[in-house]
Amino acid sequence: MTQHIVIERPVAPLREEPRADARLVSQALRGETADVLEQADGHWRVRLTHDGYEGWLPEEAAGAAPDAAPTDVVMVPQTLVFPEPDIKAAPATPLYMGAPVRVIGREDTFAQLAGGGYAVEAHLLGIGAALPDAAAVAETFLRAPYLWGGRTVAGIDCSGLVQMALRMAGHENIPRDSADQAHTVGEARPIDPKGLQRGDLVFWEGHVGMMVDDTRLIHANAYHMQVVIEPLLFASGRITDAGGGIPLAIRRP
Repeated sequence: MTQHIVIERPVAPLREEPRADARLVSQALRGETADVLEQADGHWRVRLTHDGYEGWLPEEAAGAAPDAAPTDVVMVPQTLVFPEPDIKAAPATPLYMGAPVRVIGREDTFAQLAGGGYAVEAHLLGIGAALPDAAAVAETFLRAPYLWGGRTVAGIDCSGLVQMALRMAGHENIPRDSADQAHTVGEARPIDPKGLQRGDLVFWEGHVGMMVDDTRLIHANAYHMQVVIEPLLFASGRITDAGGGIPLAIRRP
């Protein structure tokens, strides 16, 4: 029988190999679930439920998945979980955008979470609900540091930013990697900067950004080492000069 687990840390690494110093390939958020595929050296090789991504996860980062389903997800880049329904209570631990939670009660402005702790209710979005604008979601990550394999405001990569923005805006089955996103998200558009609009995705070899209007895009990138908004013309020229080629695809979610 396949072992089904849930992430118990605010964020846990998924690595290429079962070693703490192996390359980060993605991250799993508290409340996300996964299937265990194999075990080695204190790690599980897992497949995340929400996007099918695979990697090696430290065993201590997860436990047995509960039977009860989540009711909400975190809809702000980062919120805090307090031991009591009091903003002065300590210690507080972070929860990141997209983390699923189960609300079991409410007290004043707080939601009581299964597994312990209280989060500000206004920071949660009911399962099945969606934010209206994927680009606006991406904009909440402005100046977040670039991290290869990252999925949170503490560190995020280009495809992680796009995946999170689209998921929070109600798009389902968004792949983790930009190469897969370039073939599956929304509809293909002509590779022409004319006619671009807010929310369109522009893909290069190994990179993706999201348009915030008809000339500028937001992207997590290793040149600035953070999430920035800049003219598409500047970004595309720099990527081409660095050997990344010209845009390979434009898609409209």
